[in-house]
Amino acid sequence: MTLVVFDMDGTLIDTQHDITASINHVRAQHYGLPPLQSSFVVEAINREERNLADLFYHTLHYEDAAKALFETHYYEQCIQSPRLYEGIKGVLEALKERKIALSVATNAPSPFAKRMMAHLGIDAYFDCIVGADMVEVPKPNPQMLHKIFEYYGFDPKSHLGYMVGDNSKDIGVAANAGIASIFATWGFSSEGKGDHVCHHPLDLLKII
Repeated sequence: MTLVVFDMDGTLIDTQHDITASINHVRAQHYGLPPLQSSFVVEAINREERNLADLFYHTLHYEDAAKALFETHYYEQCIQSPRLYEGIKGVLEALKERKIALSVATNAPSPFAKRMMAHLGIDAYFDCIVGADMVEVPKPNPQMLHKIFEYYGFDPKSHLGYMVGDNSKDIGVAANAGIASIFATWGFSSEGKGDHVCHHPLDLLKII
């Protein structure tokens, strides 16, 4: 068996404008703060060490009311302007033709992930879509990947597995779960390290 697990934001889908719109909605409505640029939001999300509540809302803890406001707004906002990265759909089709198992592990809540992927017509390529709400601890903790492994009966010692992502957390979760990592530079992070580094989705077909 060969299994490929994809991150979503910044790997499959460019979601930066919708994420920023919902963050700015919370900033304005709940905190009375001016809007942020999407470039700052993406850079903040991809920092290895960060407190997003502080960076986005100038509070040390993510308040329940702010979280609820974000989630209500983002559920509608998340399908307004997301786009697939160039080449992603063709790569998914090619991997499916090769009988490779495909799943998603995202630190986004699964309802948003499933909604966006259905909107963009790629949800059917994936057997499992595991979000942060489905585990106790998100990436780089390996719980998400272990959940996916259990679905397939996948054994990293005897099967071939890859984690594709644009963040150090994706590289870390691959190492923690015992599979190979592929760093994607076409998304939110233009530089990173992994067992492999790909600059375009089509490069995946040279590795997998």
